[in-house]
Amino acid sequence: MRRSQGLTAAALLGPATIFIAVGLLAPLAILFRYSLNSFVAQTKTMVEALTIQNYITFFTDPYYTGALGTTVKVALLVTVVCLVLGFPLAYVVARTQSRFKHLLIIAIVLPLFVGNSVRAAGWMVVFGNKGFFNASLMGLGILSKPIEIMFTENAVIIGIIAVNLPFMVLSLQSVIESIDRAVEEAAFSLGAPPLTMFRRVLWPLALPGILAGTILCFILAMNAYATPFLLGGPLFKMMAPVIYNEFTQKTNWPFGGAIAFILMAVTLSLTIAANALLRRRTAA
Repeated sequence: MRRSQGLTAAALLGPATIFIAVGLLAPLAILFRYSLNSFVAQTKTMVEALTIQNYITFFTDPYYTGALGTTVKVALLVTVVCLVLGFPLAYVVARTQSRFKHLLIIAIVLPLFVGNSVRAAGWMVVFGNKGFFNASLMGLGILSKPIEIMFTENAVIIGIIAVNLPFMVLSLQSVIESIDRAVEEAAFSLGAPPLTMFRRVLWPLALPGILAGTILCFILAMNAYATPFLLGGPLFKMMAPVIYNEFTQKTNWPFGGAIAFILMAVTLSLTIAANALLRRRTAA
């Protein structure tokens, strides 16, 4: 019986495992091998080698380490803002008894049907010197000259938040909806104020959704390309546009592969560390 169950489980897991191995792990292995090769700038050709010089170059060049620092800072800020903004909205959607609840969920999901490039282009129209934001404030007499928002870090942060917020809300909403409302009412009946109820009851029970939402938002922000490229401009550097530039404009596949693996390693390390810290603080 156990052998039969094991064969059944292997048959069910086999296709997905093969697909992941072929479609994800094999290209990553090839790219990692490329990252250990050398690159001849004069001829723009890759030379077979076995060196970590590309990784050393990255960590010794302030330009690339600065791009990594900016990426981490933006991703952390976006994740925190999405959590702060998304939790109340997710709570309202999860607890509402209105017959229009499905419309609220559709309104949250609807932006996901629009590509990131299209949404970034929309923000460009809003943030431009003659865009909706500046034109409205200048028309009302609040501003005498337009505010420079485009091609700044603030524009990039706002754009990425708009992209990632639905993922945070949906992750939280599904978990909060599964929490029995009687637990919250019991806390209130025992004299707990709203803040205490949130900290001692709702937050620990919603932790799976918080972890899922923060992981998803952080990874998406770390790997954002279209939004930083369009809203940040050529002078604003984050890791994904830098990687794209190495592969396409410079055709430096070894160095581009090294940057890609550094980005993956930093993303995974910070995600694991942040979630471990969050679990520890909640348990305490």
